[in-house]
Amino acid sequence: MIVAPAENTDRQEILAVTLRIENFTDEEKETVLELWDARAKGYEFIVAREGERLLGYACYGERGLTDGTYDLFWIAVDPSARRMGVGEAMLRQTESAVRARGGRLLLLETSGMDEYAPTRKFYESTGYKKEAVIRDFYKVGDDLVIYSMHL
Repeated sequence: MIVAPAENTDRQEILAVTLRIENFTDEEKETVLELWDARAKGYEFIVAREGERLLGYACYGERGLTDGTYDLFWIAVDPSARRMGVGEAMLRQTESAVRARGGRLLLLETSGMDEYAPTRKFYESTGYKKEAVIRDFYKVGDDLVIYSMHL
């Protein structure tokens, strides 16, 4: 597996992976493409590949009005490639890229819904600290859970 910055030709494969993830709403799927199309504004994508196959992607960027704080906006692994270390490899590559840019803090947000329990467990198992829970953030019954990693 190779984890590296995305190439301009990766848009369709990123969309294909996104469409295969059942937890993502239609609005979230559209947002991924908006971020891809807004890369000139500071959004960066990292992809994991095995040969020609795109296994997943991560999207991160600098948080406005901060000194060295970055957001991990998305990390997505194709359902057929889960439990192969793809997510952790992309997460570690994102951390390295943020450090290389002088970043000191990486934040990420996820849902508090039951179907996101594996996602939260993943972040906690990779050393991220739960910083906050904002109840009913996305909608009633869907909390915002914020994690951090000091780099």
